[in-house]
Amino acid sequence: MLKSTVISGPKCPSCGDRKMVTDQNTGELFCGKCGFVVTDKISDSGAEWRSFANDETNRARVGAGTSLTMHDMGLSTIIGTQNKDSTGKPLTSAMKSSIERLRTWDSRTQAHSSADRNLRQALNEMDKLKDKLALTDAVIEKAAYIYRKAMEKKLVRGRSIQGLVAACLYASCRNTETPRTLDDIAKGINIRRKDVARCYRLIFRELELKMPVVDPVKGVSRIASIAKLTEKSKRKAILILERAKKLGIVAGKDPMGIAAAALYLACISTGEVKSQKDISIASGVTEVTIRNRCAGLRKMIQLE
Repeated sequence: MLKSTVISGPKCPSCGDRKMVTDQNTGELFCGKCGFVVTDKISDSGAEWRSFANDETNRARVGAGTSLTMHDMGLSTIIGTQNKDSTGKPLTSAMKSSIERLRTWDSRTQAHSSADRNLRQALNEMDKLKDKLALTDAVIEKAAYIYRKAMEKKLVRGRSIQGLVAACLYASCRNTETPRTLDDIAKGINIRRKDVARCYRLIFRELELKMPVVDPVKGVSRIASIAKLTEKSKRKAILILERAKKLGIVAGKDPMGIAAAALYLACISTGEVKSQKDISIASGVTEVTIRNRCAGLRKMIQLE
């Protein structure tokens, strides 16, 4: 159904009549008497309804949606740095000093307790690791959720913030099936792997997390890109892993180790020259592990 509005104002250039009609669907302005189109596209003078929240049906213009990755969930207000009033006029010197004092206390009261300061520091660390490890927003959101749950269980007190942040990120990567190893996260945050593993076991046990079984196919692309393998070898390795999963060989094995072994066997099958050392460096798995996994795959999988 077409919506149109009759306005009286400018004259029609063709017949001189003042009965101008605006078509809100096509954005045309035309004469209601002779039909002469005055303007093809007119600007919409109505409200610009955009939803900044996750819910597209919500048309309330109230800014960005809330997020667990911010210590206040994005609900706090901040006193701006411009020393101007609502009309744009500069503040007086007395008012300027008062606003500066209010601004200082406002920033101090944003994190008035030790738990708030701890959470702010932890979320800042997660934000740094997001770019360093090329993680998605969903992974960081899940990690922030796990860290908040750990704070509710009082697991943070007396423990390293960096260790718990790394453990929450690793748990989030496992939960979202993002191929990141303990070594990757430990190197990214610059702490020992043993500390990350200890904190991960703690939150896994206390929060009763349910982790999906890691699919070794997820690690094939990562190892292949680091080792600079061809697409043919990569596809062959995926076929080997799919057959191995059907036979039940991959159960209980390290996903990166079985993926590295499948890539090594794929290189042999396709004639690509890559040593076990090259794939070992790319995958972070020892050559002994690759040889052991290759032996198991050779016994039960007949390469074409």
